[in-house]
Amino acid sequence: MTPLIFPRPGTLEDKHKLLVLYREVATLSGGIIREASEVTEEYVDKFVRNSLTGGMIFVVDDAGSDRLIGEIHTYRPALKALSHVLEHLTVVVHPDFQRKGIGRTLFKTMLDKVRSEHPGVLRVELIAKESNYAALNLYSSLGFIEEGRMVKRIRRPDGSLEDDVLLVWMNPDYKGIR
Repeated sequence: MTPLIFPRPGTLEDKHKLLVLYREVATLSGGIIREASEVTEEYVDKFVRNSLTGGMIFVVDDAGSDRLIGEIHTYRPALKALSHVLEHLTVVVHPDFQRKGIGRTLFKTMLDKVRSEHPGVLRVELIAKESNYAALNLYSSLGFIEEGRMVKRIRRPDGSLEDDVLLVWMNPDYKGIR
């Protein structure tokens, strides 16, 4: 059964639930690049705080429990010259809830917020492994375009190498910063 999907803004109080979610997603082959042991409290604290102060974060609660089943975040880089960019975009969906529209809904929520509340943001950037076909198809369907590749950047568990793909979404409502 497809869950009802109601993203809400993430908060500092979500940090422990995010740690659990990210560790579960990290156990999947082909998911996020971090291994479960690399998903630390410090890592989660950093992206939550950066997203709350210079970007945005949305989560999806599991209506049947006290856990999170999806999350998306992004934030501005520290450099003033890049203040029109949101980067470090990451989206995760609990393995039991993938392919049910949660990732798409999180992206639409985030991109709608960029368009309506952040007219000074021109670019939203993300990086995906070339072997993550489902994610690349999703991103493309949402208007992200491939802008470049980091050739043989990722070392797979078997020792082979694959490209990281840089994708960008350009805000059609960009107003610039004066």
